[in-house]
This record gives sequence, C-alpha cells and structure tokens, in this order.
Amino acid sequence: MYRCGTQRPRPAARRRSYILDVSAYRRDCPGVSDDIPTSEQSISLGGRLLIASPSLADGTFDHSVIMLFEHSATTGAHGVIINHPSATTVGDLLKAPGFKPLAHLPVHRGGPLSTEELSFSSFTMVKGTRIRYQPQLPLEKAAELIKSKDHIVRATIGYSAWSPGQLEDELQRNTWITLRPPAGLLQMNHDITLWRTLLGSISPYHAMLSQAPQNPLLN
Repeated sequence: MYRCGTQRPRPAARRRSYILDVSAYRRDCPGVSDDIPTSEQSISLGGRLLIASPSLADGTFDHSVIMLFEHSATTGAHGVIINHPSATTVGDLLKAPGFKPLAHLPVHRGGPLSTEELSFSSFTMVKGTRIRYQPQLPLEKAAELIKSKDHIVRATIGYSAWSPGQLEDELQRNTWITLRPPAGLLQMNHDITLWRTLLGSISPYHAMLSQAPQNPLLN
C-alpha cells in the first residue's frame, strides 16, 4: 500500500490471490441472486457480489457493488467497492517517477476503512469461469500487468469490512442483495451504471427498483 501524498512507495504488505468461482453463472441472464435462508447465514459468501439495497443511503455505500473476497462466521468479511470511481488519478496523488506507468489510472473508492492508503490490485478471468483477484500488488507488478489486455489493474483507496456477525445481521435486514459474479463482469462499466445493470438483471421487480431515483423525494 502507498500513503497518499508521499513520494516513496511503502513496503508491500503480505499479498494473497483469490480466485472467485463464477462457473455456476446462468447463461440466460447477467446475474443470479442468492436467496439465503436465515438458518444458513453461517455459510461463506466469499466470491459473491453485494448489491446495495436501493434504500441504503449512508453516503458511502449508496448504489454500491462490492466484491466480497473473504467471509466467515468467525472472522467476519471484507471486500472492496468496485463501482465508485473518483475524478482523481494515481498521478494526482503520487508524483514519484516510479508511478508514471500508472499515473492515468482512475482512483476508485473501495470503502470507508484505510482511506489514507492507496493500493493496486488486478482482476482477470480464468478459463472464462473464474475471476482471479490479486490484491496489494507491488508497484512493479501493477505496471507490468497494466500492459496486458487480460488484466484489469485497479487503484483503490480504502476497503470495506464487517466484524463477525455484522454482515449476517445486515443481510437479515435486507441491506444487501447477494449475487454470483456474471461471466462478463470485467467487461462491464465499473461505475454507477454497474449497480443498475446488475440489480436490474435479477427480476422485473428488481429492474423497477434499479430505476428509482437516488433521492426518492425527487421522484
């Protein structure tokens, strides 16, 4: 991770690679929602997307799509928002020559935690059925992968996390809709339109919800 405003990269943290299975994706619709019974809330949702409920309006997660990398009943969950790009680029924040190959990358807001630190990650499809996510890439690796057409390199400030039981409670209160990542996820626009696209793909009812104004009072 790199602290914004500094000229020198910080030492890379321990890196892990996650492979998210999307082989269960239904070819007849862009997304498949998950109806998870309350009695089964202890199952792992790692690899799923969290689609914010239209009623969620806390300023951070409004109309957000979160890629959930890890989730368990004992350790909680964490992931990053993938559809909240900012108007800021890496070059606006980090001026050191080593960041020049990544200077044009837009900075995405990944969540409310560690918002003073920027990290690089990559997404790629594996055999058309799995999404490989590589977090906390070192600068040199990110600069190398950005040249590849098979990878999406992402610059992200902040991340999202839940303590044990917290996400389960929010799911019971219908704060989030879980979704298996569609096979074409990496080709979609990762901005506010992604929320409408994925939510609207679930059912006609959800399609109607996806068209609701962000502020219902404006309707």
